[in-house]
Amino acid sequence: MTAPADDGVLPDRLIDAARRVIEENRAAGRRIAVAESCTGGLVCAALTEIPGSSDVLEAGLVTYSNEAKAKLLNVSNDVLDTFGAVSIAVAWSMAQGALKVTDADVAVAITGVAGPGGGTEKKPIGTVVFARAERGGDPSDVVADKRLFGDLGRAGIRLQAALCALELLLPPSDDGTP
Repeated sequence: MTAPADDGVLPDRLIDAARRVIEENRAAGRRIAVAESCTGGLVCAALTEIPGSSDVLEAGLVTYSNEAKAKLLNVSNDVLDTFGAVSIAVAWSMAQGALKVTDADVAVAITGVAGPGGGTEKKPIGTVVFARAERGGDPSDVVADKRLFGDLGRAGIRLQAALCALELLLPPSDDGTP
């Protein structure tokens, strides 16, 4: 009996981005971690599609609820209450927390509003916030970004968010740019 064809369920461009993250971080000798909320593990799913990803991927934490963000990543309830789950402060705390609970060299966090509900005037559907923290980095040097993808539909927003997160996981190039 022959093995079935590998017709992966994830889009090729997501797998291609994940492959680049694994290959470049392996070459750089870096371990990575991901703290996901609105993407619900999509980034880790893409990374683990790549054979040998265990050389690079340290951990993935899906912290969908505020309680999970607080308990698993040590995000302060004060930060959650003050800024809301979809904020640079929370994403940054998630990334820092992922570094604290793993042995990764770099961590990326993703939190956002994928819809179809949950959007507000200040944080409409398609608002996603990212943060990257590096072990040994200056905690006051916040590397974070907020993107407004618009209402691409839940799957479209999650895909765009996962692609952005993977981009943030790439090691800096020789000229120092990510």
